[in-house]
Amino acid sequence: MEVRVSQGEQGRRLLPLLPNHAVGRSSVTCEYRCGNACAHEEPNNSANEYFGDMARKAMSRRGMLRAGAVLAIAGAGATTLAGTAAADVKLDLGVGPVDVDVDLDLGFGGGRRTAGVNFEPVAPNREDKIVVPKGYTDEVLIRWGDPVVPGAPKWDFENQTAAAQAKQFGFNNDYCALVPIPGCDDKWLMVNNHEYTAEEFMFRGWNKDNPTREQVEIAWAAHGQSVVLVERNRRTGRLEAKVDKQYNRRITLTTPFEVRGPAAGSQYLKTSVDPTGTVVLGTQNNCSGGLTPWGTILSGEENVNQYFANADKVTDPVVAARLARYGFPKGTSTRKWERFDKRFDLAQEPNEANRFGYIVEIDPFEPNQPPIKHTALGRFKHEGANVIVARDGRVVAYMGDDERFDYMYKFVTDGKIKHGHSKRAREHNKRLLDSGTLYVARFTGDSPAAEIDGSGKLPSDGEFDGTGEWIPLAHNNKSFVPGFTAEEVYVFTRLAADKVGATKMDRPEDVEPNLHNRRIYAALTNNTDRGKAGKEGATEVAPRLGNKNGQVIEIEERFSDNTATRFKWNLLLVCGDPKAADTYFGGYDKTKVSPISCPDNVAFDGYGHLWISTDGNALGSNDGLFATPLEGKERGHVRQFLTVPIGAETCGPIIDERFVLVSVQHPGEVDGASVEKPASHWPDGGTSQPRPSVVAVYKTNGGRIGT
Repeated sequence: MEVRVSQGEQGRRLLPLLPNHAVGRSSVTCEYRCGNACAHEEPNNSANEYFGDMARKAMSRRGMLRAGAVLAIAGAGATTLAGTAAADVKLDLGVGPVDVDVDLDLGFGGGRRTAGVNFEPVAPNREDKIVVPKGYTDEVLIRWGDPVVPGAPKWDFENQTAAAQAKQFGFNNDYCALVPIPGCDDKWLMVNNHEYTAEEFMFRGWNKDNPTREQVEIAWAAHGQSVVLVERNRRTGRLEAKVDKQYNRRITLTTPFEVRGPAAGSQYLKTSVDPTGTVVLGTQNNCSGGLTPWGTILSGEENVNQYFANADKVTDPVVAARLARYGFPKGTSTRKWERFDKRFDLAQEPNEANRFGYIVEIDPFEPNQPPIKHTALGRFKHEGANVIVARDGRVVAYMGDDERFDYMYKFVTDGKIKHGHSKRAREHNKRLLDSGTLYVARFTGDSPAAEIDGSGKLPSDGEFDGTGEWIPLAHNNKSFVPGFTAEEVYVFTRLAADKVGATKMDRPEDVEPNLHNRRIYAALTNNTDRGKAGKEGATEVAPRLGNKNGQVIEIEERFSDNTATRFKWNLLLVCGDPKAADTYFGGYDKTKVSPISCPDNVAFDGYGHLWISTDGNALGSNDGLFATPLEGKERGHVRQFLTVPIGAETCGPIIDERFVLVSVQHPGEVDGASVEKPASHWPDGGTSQPRPSVVAVYKTNGGRIGT
């Protein structure tokens, strides 16, 4: 089947029709991105109870928690990062203060057009281009195959090599971060994740049953990260990517990583190639991430299970059960990498599976230092990790495990951040994530069970809300989970969280603290299996059966202390078509909001507003980027800022006062499309192949975004 898609002045052409996929994503994307996770039974078959029967106890705690909330709201303007006011955030890079250019000079707007989100919303569409509001324009900053390091050849789709790809921008860029360069107002180091490869869109005449070694090695080089110098052109105000010999860098699946933290050297991490269990080659399926106050990048290894083969040939029942909990597949893998490197064959190297699924840390200012895999933050399908400095100076990281019915986590460091700009202080801070306490979340609703019927109807108190607690799993070499050693907690974190009764969530993806109000915001993308036979039904934190549109949760920890183990929560957004009865927009008038489906990543602008990117829009429109205020009468007023091209996903948003960056991932990745029959020619037009890219959006007159 085909559908006509408007191309504006470019005319009209025919594109393959997207199937009615369960979560709005094409099946080919599911195959290459997550190994068809939704087509298989989810790995969590534990019988964790939902603690809704604790509602009365929760109610008795709400008064105490809300008293702390009053203090938090009153002090929100004084929120600090690394000891400085949120209105003037600085990174401690050890080379002098660096302003992040956060601006709070305009208020939240209670009823008026709110600064920061004052733009004409983009209508849902199926265009094969970036669609931005009136008065805005977009430009491609960098695309797959563009040169990154000196000596990189010019991009040639028809003549790719692994040697060339190792010097060029990788495939399917996701998370994007800008790290200011000290002493420069108009230079940054941009760090991008390259989440996954979709080989049938990378190579002409692809034979999935018989890939060549060169194709496999190209794919290895297309994974990982890129570090790219970005400059602002002083004449035009636009950003430009530069090939730089000092900082630019490619990290791939053959780059050595140092393993650190309490599980470094564990028996579960040792292989025939690395009997020390401390050095891992490469990182893969890096999804989202976060920027630390000391100027490094935290990146999450997510759907790593799909790259391995032959879990069914593992004979040890304990090892087999652990592999199953992480979804490692039986038989051959989609990409057949096991034919070219035995580490991807679980029958030969079962421990290699345990060496992926971590938060990795990259220092863009130290291209000669190996990146780090942090075992203290646990092992699961990390969407990413985002940090905030608690009032006592400890650093707190928040994380989501992106799987149906899996969990949310946080990590609190033992050590405290050192301020100042010395190299010694920075090196101290870069060790903070080696030691601390790992927690998993348990949520309790405060409404009678009869009012949570799976329809999405609001309970009688007018909100989906309640309380919760962070359950400790381990602290360094001490386990808090009966029957688990500490190293088992860190390497098999999912099973430890099962044991303590963590709350099953609807694919918790990006989990980020808002530095303006110290609250935590998490994107819960969807869970179409909720309520199916043998599966957990509706709960107040996941109130819809067959949830295809997802929700956004807001968490406020006790007394706004990010090290606290108690919190209260509410669903800020229950996403979907505003006309549907099962949607909720923070109490805002639903007739005035943009439809939003499948929230994936969250970000914040200089005013503290929430921005949300989507993945797998189940409403029939292209994915996009949305914004909403979090305070006052405009709270929940969702506006769509842009849409990405046909088949693409919106990733890695950065909201600056003068520009917005988004990663456009897998454009043209549509069922029925191929290199021979491309569904998109974005971004280069003509008869070109689609290329994942980073896009910058500016106000046409050079003014501030959203004003």
